[in-house]
Amino acid sequence: VKVQNNVSIYEGVELEDYVFCGPSMTFTNILDPRCRYPQRGGAHYVRTLVREGASIGANATIVCGTTIGRHALIAAGAVVSKDVPDYALMMGVPAKRTGWACECGERLGEVASEKTCPRCGRAYERRDDVLSPV
Repeated sequence: VKVQNNVSIYEGVELEDYVFCGPSMTFTNILDPRCRYPQRGGAHYVRTLVREGASIGANATIVCGTTIGRHALIAAGAVVSKDVPDYALMMGVPAKRTGWACECGERLGEVASEKTCPRCGRAYERRDDVLSPV
């Protein structure tokens, strides 16, 4: 796991192996925070899971209760409030899938049915909205 400057990993956030957290990206852990009525302790925290190999860009925000899929790539400044599929490239506010990313980090764009990464040669196939290594 690689965590850059100005990133806090709060209770309720789980990072699997080889996750990258870019500078100043943010995790939340409570859906409805209030100053006057603080919510402390595990019973109030909503779990967030970042799966193996996912990368989260600088200044992105991950809203609690989401799962970031394996090797997903979250663009800088994106706001993720829904689960992210494996290998998805997510951009924008709110974040939307704009393509796919290889395990090596190369952006694959849209994949109609099959794609080979031009950088590393890994092959993928897409069925419905799921991209899988071949």
